[in-house]
Amino acid sequence: MKKSILLVLLLLIFSGLYAQDKQAILKVMHDQQTAWNKGDIDAFMQGYWKSDSLVFVGKTAPLYGWQSTIDRYKKAYPGKDAMGQLTFGVIKLDVLDSKNAFMLGSWHLDRKAGPLGGYFTLWFRKIDGEWKIVCDHTS
Repeated sequence: MKKSILLVLLLLIFSGLYAQDKQAILKVMHDQQTAWNKGDIDAFMQGYWKSDSLVFVGKTAPLYGWQSTIDRYKKAYPGKDAMGQLTFGVIKLDVLDSKNAFMLGSWHLDRKAGPLGGYFTLWFRKIDGEWKIVCDHTS
């Protein structure tokens, strides 16, 4: 009986911790969407791990490194008109443990040149107490 009570208490504690982690991850996504919609790619990139080990996989090939990723975004979206208005949709968010989370979602851009959209999978890692995207596969 005592073991069952202890197990329930531990599950409640961990589910509460993961709920906070989910909220922190959703805030990263909200902040990215807000920055994008202001035309601020530099602020948008704050959600990514600033490391040469960051991985971004787009339609053509994997790209490695934070700097390469921001350079790609700035080339593909040279101004606010090209960026349009971004909307994220979260399909699934799983906090796997205290330092790793997985997200499956959708993205949609409304812009003058025509709408764009697709899906993404993100691997988040808690680094120095902050959730950062360490791998992004967007198509």
